[in-house]
Amino acid sequence: MTTEQGSASQQRLSDVPDWTYLLDEIDSVYRYGSAGGSEVIEAHRRTVRDRLHAVVEADAPLLPRTGDDLPVLLHLGRAVDRGADGPLSGMTRALGRVFDSLPWEITYRNVPEKLTRDLGYCELVGPRGPVYCEDLILGLVLLAPHTTYPQHSHEDIEESYVTVSGSWSENDAAVFGPGSLIFNRSNEEHRITVGHSGPCLLVYAWVSSAERLADPHTQFGGVRDPQ
Repeated sequence: MTTEQGSASQQRLSDVPDWTYLLDEIDSVYRYGSAGGSEVIEAHRRTVRDRLHAVVEADAPLLPRTGDDLPVLLHLGRAVDRGADGPLSGMTRALGRVFDSLPWEITYRNVPEKLTRDLGYCELVGPRGPVYCEDLILGLVLLAPHTTYPQHSHEDIEESYVTVSGSWSENDAAVFGPGSLIFNRSNEEHRITVGHSGPCLLVYAWVSSAERLADPHTQFGGVRDPQ
């Protein structure tokens, strides 16, 4: 963390309670949701909780960032409306309190042009902020209807998705709806598809070393993307 990030004038998590409330909602999903009997998934959930708890206990710095006005954000209102009626309604409302400060972006290269219109993501917690953390990234992914997020993997990064609203499939294996948690091991290839009925909003967690999360890589179709 830079001197500026740690300076006395730096705004911190406790200065904006809405961020703390949102992190509490995410913690609840990883604390009280089911691991489905999987010790591997339960270990991942525990790691996310522990690192998130450390962020709150440290009263982490806030690092304001600007995002992009992405085409996919036209679907955000519908995704929020559907989430407000689902099992993660508390998280949806908490997200609404910080929407204006979310840095939506898509920086991938070597992906289909359609994906740049139908996908967007933003970090909530991570090395770049808005809530600073070195060894955990939490964020949002928004996918428009009828979108395919192509086969990809994350180098040395454990990943989980929690569905806030909408439904989607991974590797054509199952359909996941609101409240579900899906785990991908490090370097494990996966592909996401969303149907015609509406957009899909996901929370994702990346767990790895501080060194890897400072310079994460996503591998598309066997060719690493220089994110």
